[in-house]
Amino acid sequence: MREDIVGNSISNSVILSPSFGRRISRNIAGLIALSWLFYQLLGWPKSLEGAIKFERLREILRPKEGLRMTGIKKHFPILNYVAAVCILLLPLSAFSQNDKVQVIVTKGVERVRIAVADFKAANADPNTAVLLTTFNQVLYSDLQNAGIFDVVSKSFNPLQIPGNPEDLTPCDVPPGTRNVNPATCPKKLDAWGNPPANAAMLAFGNLGVSGGQVAVYGWLYDVKNTVAPQVLGKQYREDAAPDNARHIAHEFADEIIFRLGGGIPGVAESKIVFVSNRSGTKEIWAMDYDGYGEHQITHLGGVSLSPRISPDNSRIAFIELGKRSVNIRMYSLDLNRLVTFPSIGGTTLSPAWSPDGSHLAFSSSRTGDPEIYVSNSAGGELKRITEAHGPDVSPVWNPKTGAQIAWVSGRSGLPQIYTMAADGTNPQRMTDTGYAVSPSWSPDGQWLAFAWSRKYGPGIPGGQDIYIMDVASKQWSQLTHDSGTNDFPSWSPDGRHIIFQSNRTGTTQIWTMLADGTQQQQLTHTGQNSQPNWSWK
Repeated sequence: MREDIVGNSISNSVILSPSFGRRISRNIAGLIALSWLFYQLLGWPKSLEGAIKFERLREILRPKEGLRMTGIKKHFPILNYVAAVCILLLPLSAFSQNDKVQVIVTKGVERVRIAVADFKAANADPNTAVLLTTFNQVLYSDLQNAGIFDVVSKSFNPLQIPGNPEDLTPCDVPPGTRNVNPATCPKKLDAWGNPPANAAMLAFGNLGVSGGQVAVYGWLYDVKNTVAPQVLGKQYREDAAPDNARHIAHEFADEIIFRLGGGIPGVAESKIVFVSNRSGTKEIWAMDYDGYGEHQITHLGGVSLSPRISPDNSRIAFIELGKRSVNIRMYSLDLNRLVTFPSIGGTTLSPAWSPDGSHLAFSSSRTGDPEIYVSNSAGGELKRITEAHGPDVSPVWNPKTGAQIAWVSGRSGLPQIYTMAADGTNPQRMTDTGYAVSPSWSPDGQWLAFAWSRKYGPGIPGGQDIYIMDVASKQWSQLTHDSGTNDFPSWSPDGRHIIFQSNRTGTTQIWTMLADGTQQQQLTHTGQNSQPNWSWK
């Protein structure tokens, strides 16, 4: 279990227990990381030699007894609560293998080649041009990001851009004219369906500002259907503001994606919550799916971690590291403030919502070992669902059925991914080797995404990568390769994208990619940003 605590410069984690202690005490890389951790927390030496010479550290590193925490607790009281979940920076390796699983981002729907014409200005209002530029950029980007389209480069678009359906009539002749010569009256849709555009679909329309309102009219045409080409026609009206122009573009993009993407709603209006230290302390932040509109949610001035947004987008459950405890906190997005959530006892970590929003699963050390518990959404009706030697952390529900939970357990040694029924029965080990953490379940319940180092130990080069696994067959596919340490994947609500954190650029940032590993894009750039969670809708 790893809770990324950059407030004290902590990122990757291993739970300290006697079994782990014996492993780490024999592992030179682990000793270096442990030395580094204690230096960050207590001001102890960074070097391996300095750490081993330090009497209090030697007291802790006793191979036959595991990692003893008594010496540290005297000097850092919070470790009484987090001893079981102390986090280490450890070198993690990548394992290259041919993919055994084909990830179909299109969900069985044929990729459509679509042209996106720049919407035309409907009037000469001075605000029209600004909002039109924003709208056109966002609409084009949304359709490119969807993963189900081959979007025509705008350089291939015909010179004559339509702003309304009349601009695509066969030719400009007075109504009622008969016996038009086809040779002198070409079909204007052909210009979009023929080379170089070769489009099958065309999105077009117009935007105008009047009386402080922005009005948008948008259409989607089947270029090959000359008899009844219109697939979609929409109109929108909002207050004239750039954010509203973005919102309308997201709405229209999602309409197109829904119509052409097999009836699966798009994600252009979804949100992402994450942890950032850009304000000086680790707080919960939120942004649009494309990285726009980053804004701070919490202002607690401490260390907030593991944000999880509720299925109805009304609340965020997260972890706060207090002076003497680690507890779940609850933030209401409707009220814009914290709301009451009881203290569970012990160290309470990694909350996760059930798909109907009625329950939370989380890890708590209230009885000793960290175990998985389930409560109702108010923190009552507490029920323990794991009971095994070794830590159990990071639960996540099957969002399709709500009948299963995946989680991370150290019962077999190093952390591995397991699944079980939501009542704790029928535990199944999913990963077979290495170091596997941070599970995230796809919306259709078929896939698990997680961070995995398939080969783990000192002297092994490489980084930690994002994988997905077919739950039924346990066949897996590696999505990131040779690109630093990648962690905390989270599925988009359409199951076509995955958000994750990566330090490939030298700082920890939020990245997004399609669920087949393509189109990897960095979303955040300021400060250190981690532990992303994608909204359910």
